[in-house]
Amino acid sequence: MDTIKIRTIKSEDNSALAQIIREVLLEMGVPKVGTAYEDESLDKMFETYTQKGSSYFVLEQGGKVVGGGGIAPLEKASSEICELQKMYFLPEVRGKGIGVKMIQTCLEFAKEQGYAQCYLETMPYMEAARKLYKKVGFKALTEPVGDTGHYSCQTWMIKDL
Repeated sequence: MDTIKIRTIKSEDNSALAQIIREVLLEMGVPKVGTAYEDESLDKMFETYTQKGSSYFVLEQGGKVVGGGGIAPLEKASSEICELQKMYFLPEVRGKGIGVKMIQTCLEFAKEQGYAQCYLETMPYMEAARKLYKKVGFKALTEPVGDTGHYSCQTWMIKDL
């Protein structure tokens, strides 16, 4: 098996990431409206994550992009809260402990940026994702924080950094 590595996004990753994220969202049965599927940023991930307090990390296997995850400031929330965003992996790299490594990479970046908390949104039926988030210390919330624009996401979680 080729080594899987986590690296910072490059501009040439944009089309592969947009395709992967949309593919995984459809696979998971996520609505196209009110979720990351319709985010304008999907087609320009590199540019989106060059903003202050943001970074996106790519999962690469054998020179092929197979997933990623990022951190950005949470819109319309305290400047001390970031959001774990667009963390999606192709099926062939799931269930290998890489999700934990990706989250750790993202949270290390968040701490370096001075964030005090990390927020995320997901879908109630994405059980493997929710289990992973709980494993690394995210706690369930009863309502959303900030404004992600993802009104179809009904599960909200947060972690103190």
